[in-house]
Amino acid sequence: MSEHEQTEGAEAGALRTPIVAVLGHVDHGKTSLLDKIRGSAIHEGEAGAITQHIGSTAVPLDVISGIAGDLVDPDDFDLPGLLFIDTPGHHSFSTLRSRGGALADIAILVVDVNDGFQPQTHEAIDILKRTATPFIVAANKIDTVPGWNPDPDRPSKVAIESQSDRVQSEFNERLYEIIGTLSDEDFSADMYWRVTDFQANIGVVPVSAETGEGIPDLLTVLMGLSQRYMKDEMEIDVEGPGAGTVLEVKETQGFGTTIDAVMYDGTIREDDQLVVGGQGEPIVTTVRALLRPRPLSEIRADEAFEQVPSVVAAQGVKIAAPDLDDAMAGAPIRVVRDRDVEDVIAAVEAELADIDVSTQEEGVSVKADTLGSLEALASSLEEAEIPVMHAEVGDVAPRDVRMAETANQPQHQSILAFNVDVLDDARGLAEQEDVRLFEHDVIYRLIESYEEHVEEIERAQQEQILENITRPARFEILPDHTFRQSDPAVVGVEIRGGLLKRNSRVVRFDDSEPERVGMLKSIQDEGEDVDEARTGERVAVSIDGPTVGRQIKEGDELWVEIPEKHAKILEQELTEDISADEREVLSMYLEKHRNRDPFWGK
Repeated sequence: MSEHEQTEGAEAGALRTPIVAVLGHVDHGKTSLLDKIRGSAIHEGEAGAITQHIGSTAVPLDVISGIAGDLVDPDDFDLPGLLFIDTPGHHSFSTLRSRGGALADIAILVVDVNDGFQPQTHEAIDILKRTATPFIVAANKIDTVPGWNPDPDRPSKVAIESQSDRVQSEFNERLYEIIGTLSDEDFSADMYWRVTDFQANIGVVPVSAETGEGIPDLLTVLMGLSQRYMKDEMEIDVEGPGAGTVLEVKETQGFGTTIDAVMYDGTIREDDQLVVGGQGEPIVTTVRALLRPRPLSEIRADEAFEQVPSVVAAQGVKIAAPDLDDAMAGAPIRVVRDRDVEDVIAAVEAELADIDVSTQEEGVSVKADTLGSLEALASSLEEAEIPVMHAEVGDVAPRDVRMAETANQPQHQSILAFNVDVLDDARGLAEQEDVRLFEHDVIYRLIESYEEHVEEIERAQQEQILENITRPARFEILPDHTFRQSDPAVVGVEIRGGLLKRNSRVVRFDDSEPERVGMLKSIQDEGEDVDEARTGERVAVSIDGPTVGRQIKEGDELWVEIPEKHAKILEQELTEDISADEREVLSMYLEKHRNRDPFWGK
């Protein structure tokens, strides 16, 4: 452990570092903002003070004070600094949990001042609401406001006041659009310097990840909020058994399968017995090594790790231990220490059960990268009224395809894969067995694609039903248009309504009693054979059965005979799928039948 970290733990006493996540729409600058904070911190700390943990970056209070200048007086704070989770976006947030809530204590929602709220921004807001996580809004890219005069790394309030009236007016217009959208989402918000109660109002911090303007303000607001509202929650038993969350499960050269984790309580030591949430039963194992990047080495690099004897919350660490292959991202990690291992297993199982996605006998299959994202996806599917039959963390494997194949309805023979890989043999099997794969790293896009697929299936099914169902039509035999009297009778007709098709049975109503007259075999339009004729068209038809002058005569109104079952389906299920004139003919046809039998076709 570095000298800095040892003193950091001692100074802080029993207060841990608040964990900060960054989320927002793709391309709004989440990664750039994190990079800027990290870069400023490294520069301010002369490369020694900032600590790169696994999957997270610790920025101590003295470094924050250096970046924020007059805005942060270290003597006003007890908290040791801030721990930023390095993977920006939903992945680091909705997907990672601690004790039934979000792993992050506080979040930064990044919104581009040019684009405003986008679909993923709304999705992020939903997650923040659901997990009741406090957050601030970083209104990013203020340097792109036309005419903006940048001055690197200064506070944004100072930066804004130094702009021309025209630039300030343009800037305010964009900012108040963001504040208005937050209001639509039921959040009261304002520029952070106007907010007096951060529990009742969301602070909006104008920033530029490009110029560093507003970064001092952002860190100041995060520290202020954490100190004022979260101090009690940051109290931990430093010497107590460690508790954490799995960020990622990965192979590490020389150590086999390891887990990248964030510890948010207590201490984890080499040789500690651990319980980790797994695909099946919780995994009970023993810490073989605790690893972290050497100072200033690239985060998540698989070489240049150094072993440390222990890690105190809140920190990121790579844990090497046997039997971690089935560990799940987002699952709890608990050090057993002097407790009964069965009690710890029960606690982990209870937390996993809390995240359990409820499934039904019929529905789609769902795979996601972490427990939290599985839960977020399942929640969105429930809102969209899409049932889930099978839900699991991990890549799509052949057994998932076999599972999806067992669904009874075609639209449920689908796998929705969020932010995971599809193994090659699984993809091949899915094609072979006609199981549809939907892949995306944005939940709403995944659901949209699936819903479009369902609409296509339903359209095809309706078309198939329509293809096999008798369509309504009525037509009149025209005067002086008898071309052949019988075997078959060939007459000229005008379609009075509906859709007349070949091979239809024909009836004539005599005092509301239908009298079958024969089978309409063919339709000709100007000598050409056609399959159908519509309202207003005049065509020649051949009718097998009747003789003109006996069973039928010129001027008669004839109807296509609709079987009672077909009439019922047309009226109850396919009304929207047939034309208005067909609906009218159907209504008249039903009325004729119901004059003698009120329940006909019901």
